[in-house]
Amino acid sequence: MTTTALVRPSVRLGRMRDLALVPAIIVLLIVGAVIDPVFLSRANLVNVLQQQTELSLLVLAETLILIGGRFDLSLESTVGLAPALGVALVIPVADHGLGTEWSAALAVPLILLTGVAIGGLNGLLILRFGLSAFIVTLGMLITARGVQIGITGGQSLFTLPPSVMYLGNTAWLGLPLSIWICAALFAAGIGVLGWFRHGRAVYAIGGNADAARAAGIRTDRVMYAVFMIAGALAALAGLLMTGRLGSIASAQGSGMIFQVFAAAVIGGVSMNGGKGTLFGALCGVLVLGLITNILTLAGISAQWIQAVYGLIILVALVLARLTTGKAQDS
Repeated sequence: MTTTALVRPSVRLGRMRDLALVPAIIVLLIVGAVIDPVFLSRANLVNVLQQQTELSLLVLAETLILIGGRFDLSLESTVGLAPALGVALVIPVADHGLGTEWSAALAVPLILLTGVAIGGLNGLLILRFGLSAFIVTLGMLITARGVQIGITGGQSLFTLPPSVMYLGNTAWLGLPLSIWICAALFAAGIGVLGWFRHGRAVYAIGGNADAARAAGIRTDRVMYAVFMIAGALAALAGLLMTGRLGSIASAQGSGMIFQVFAAAVIGGVSMNGGKGTLFGALCGVLVLGLITNILTLAGISAQWIQAVYGLIILVALVLARLTTGKAQDS
């Protein structure tokens, strides 16, 4: 059995489900316009897109792992640790640096390499040693968060190299650069998963790892690469957030994993692996961003937003049961 044959039904189902979110996005645009005319202004819509760029990269990373039949809880802590470590290695001690004072040109590469290292370590423990993905990534989340707090001393870092600020604080052709970056990465991801052998292999592994292995796919090698790519994407998300906010908070990224799973679930990505598309996941991110913006314009307290995310997940699970006859966690 070929890899293409293994994944074709899952891809078709994913396309049907994620296209269902397009009407929902249109409805949200209409509702937002009714609630406040400012909603459809260019400035507001660009602001919504820019604010969702970091989340979209995390969702891209998590979706790749979920399609492969695994998951990673530590992505949110990579958002904070990677930029904190990269910056601390280049700034002076007076600015809460580590005293190494390496060249500022190394800051961005160090940030991305930190993400790759975290993802690689997760992959090593899960794939090589056969440990539980839940326990490993939960432990990594806690460890990385603790290291971040230790590096920053529980304080925000405000002295940032220009290279760290650039990606999240620059506009190209009238749009923030972060939006172009996310669009390019999602386009690349959609192309790889849909047209390249290694991308189709991820679907095959998530659908049935034993069958994929019998078809000649090196399952551990493929998933190891996926974990490292996901770590790099999480680090890039942290870099964009740092540039947009102009600082690195000691708790940067905290709580984002709940939004990540909410976007993935409503975007039609299965928790069991082998099903879902990046387009659907991106639609899930847009739905969350529009809902958040509508609630804000309507004067709803931000404290209720987490409850809305949880409700969205539950509704998505019920819809998955009704439309496919199969629960996401079964």
